[in-house]
Amino acid sequence: MDAQILPNFLQKRTFLTPDRPALSFLGKTYTFSEVYERAYTVAGQLQAAGLTRGQFAGVLLRNHEDTVFILLALQLIDVKAVILNNRLTAEELIWQMNDSTSAFFLTENSFDEVSQKVVNSLDEISAIHKEDLFRTDPAEPALVEEINLDEICTVMYTSGTTGNPKGVLQTYGNHWWSAVGSALNLGLNEKDSWLCAVPIFHISGYSILMRSIIYGMKMVLFESFHEKKAIDAISDEKVTIMSAVSTMLTRIADELKNDKLPEYFRCMLLGGGPAAKSLLEVCKEKGIPVYQTYGMTETSSQIVTLAPEYSLSKLGSAGKPLFPSHLKIAAPNGKHANPGEAGEILVKGPNVTKGYLNRQEETAKKMKDGWLLTGDIGYVDKEGFLYVLDRRSDLIISGGENIYPAEIEGVLVSHSQISDAGVIGMKDDVWGEVPVAFIAGDENLDKKEVIKYCLERLAKYKVPKKLIIINEIPRNASKKILRRKLRELLEESGN
Repeated sequence: MDAQILPNFLQKRTFLTPDRPALSFLGKTYTFSEVYERAYTVAGQLQAAGLTRGQFAGVLLRNHEDTVFILLALQLIDVKAVILNNRLTAEELIWQMNDSTSAFFLTENSFDEVSQKVVNSLDEISAIHKEDLFRTDPAEPALVEEINLDEICTVMYTSGTTGNPKGVLQTYGNHWWSAVGSALNLGLNEKDSWLCAVPIFHISGYSILMRSIIYGMKMVLFESFHEKKAIDAISDEKVTIMSAVSTMLTRIADELKNDKLPEYFRCMLLGGGPAAKSLLEVCKEKGIPVYQTYGMTETSSQIVTLAPEYSLSKLGSAGKPLFPSHLKIAAPNGKHANPGEAGEILVKGPNVTKGYLNRQEETAKKMKDGWLLTGDIGYVDKEGFLYVLDRRSDLIISGGENIYPAEIEGVLVSHSQISDAGVIGMKDDVWGEVPVAFIAGDENLDKKEVIKYCLERLAKYKVPKKLIIINEIPRNASKKILRRKLRELLEESGN
């Protein structure tokens, strides 16, 4: 099949609706033509600095209007952005810059300490600070007027909860179909405006930027999440959709007290695992429509979504696959699992990655006949709703029984005095492994009462054999629990 060619996204959008609001940041709003003019100038400045079509460039920037202009400028001249996580150490950044063979390192003064170490370690790489870049004279940029949907647009490294992270290839087609799948699911309204209070260096944030360009929709960008500011922005900027994780949604619901969000607010797109029933019930009372989703860097954002009308009847489900996407559960014997039978979640569709950068072997392991083996365990019910149980690598096998840490964590965080929980397996002479729980919350927590609470809600073999109270559950930038850190804490406690 011939490659699919589309007009350059930003050029086309600017031609179609130049005067529509495109971006709002700290109270200043830019139209699409203003965004295009800024991105055009930056593209010229990047080319004057030596960036050329087809190269990879590492990008370490925080949520800011300038970041939007730089990322769109890279698209205009077809330089592949290796989007770096702001929370990484210099060592981790150096590793990713080397692994991606990036020719340039785009950053800003606020990351000086880290970027200095990166630059000192990488002789071959030119570092460009945005503050210096914006002071230079632009060249006439060689714009890429048409894009091949198979071309790489961005690379994002997976969290690497085990081993080294891998660079996920995200094509223009992946971003395009992710936006289309989302629109077919959530609907599209010309008054839509999407609040982005999640990091742009995550697919959750970058996908909002892509949808903004493809839909012709205003993106309201925050430097970081703040519940009161989010509620104010929903009113002031007429926001209709917001991407969030459970902790953000809880803080918004608490801050609202007896108030409700405006009627035009259409959707809270909730990622990062299933929400607690108590939170969903509060949202229902306050009229906040919650669409729970399942997705990953490899699927360019959501691939399975649960509509709000099912949020309580299908409690704990991530929903059904988006229109362009497929889902199946592979039983341990490799065959199709029956409804209700747990197995590995496999996904397929035009929003799914082609594979990993410079990792043929890893790609071959994870991609089979177009299907991505997610490494997550789940099942679908008779109606095709997906329930995600856990990461396969996190599975605890106790006396031959499979125990999914996420299930135990879900019960623990539903306890009124527990704010967060993380569960891992501990070696056991009798059972092979038994679950151990780390919990954060009220300092007056009664461990015996928590065990009793679990026994009422979980099979006995799933109840944690040990509870360890800590100040905070270690998580990475994607908010995934760092179980290896929990294993280290367990060893330190003498087990």
